[in-house]
Amino acid sequence: MPAPPVSQAEVAAWFDATYRQKGLRYLRPARAYPIFVQLLGARAGERLLDVACGAGLVLAAARERGVVPSGVDLSGEAIALAQRLLPGVDAQVGNAEQLPFADGTFDHVTCLGSLERFLDRERALREMARVAKPTARFCFLVRNASTLVWRFWREGLGRREVQGHQDACTLEQWRELFTRTGFAVERVLPDQWPRQRWRQLLPWWRPRPGRAEPVAGSLRPLRWCNELVFVLRRAGAPR
Repeated sequence: MPAPPVSQAEVAAWFDATYRQKGLRYLRPARAYPIFVQLLGARAGERLLDVACGAGLVLAAARERGVVPSGVDLSGEAIALAQRLLPGVDAQVGNAEQLPFADGTFDHVTCLGSLERFLDRERALREMARVAKPTARFCFLVRNASTLVWRFWREGLGRREVQGHQDACTLEQWRELFTRTGFAVERVLPDQWPRQRWRQLLPWWRPRPGRAEPVAGSLRPLRWCNELVFVLRRAGAPR
């Protein structure tokens, strides 16, 4: 079932209100984000763009590793929070469907937990490809529409956030969308946070700059995972 129609202004207003009310409590803790920089293989001096960057927690993880971060988000409240947390960071209000960056600017692009909320996902993906270098890599965290949580709780019981344009696709639909918009899928993983949160209760497993975290596979079929991590490159680009 497609998400109910809303406008960009309504989505922005929902996120503004959410960040104003909850702040960082709306997000995972900061230690959940370095793994995405790691999965990209981002190196010091390279440039990373986080689309729908929120409060800038991916930007912070990138900066800690010497990666030069930029971020864009529809919510002015989110960008204000990111700029308070990371003084001087390149974080600006903008629409993923019309990114305010030149062609071929970035070595890496992330978009975590937001792609399913975009009103025109295909246009946003083409914009991300446009601002990325030909050899760039991409990491997206997306919601899976095949799970019981989504099908019965969100859709069956009407718990979907309409104004925030909460949506999801199946594993197969995500693959098809990425292929159609010019990407090649390198790797699909389950969301890493469910295992990270338990492993990181041990102080010596906390992520630190320069230290690789274990990357977990799935003990169950990927189509049953609530959220999926796609690592991609441009179709035809060398691995």
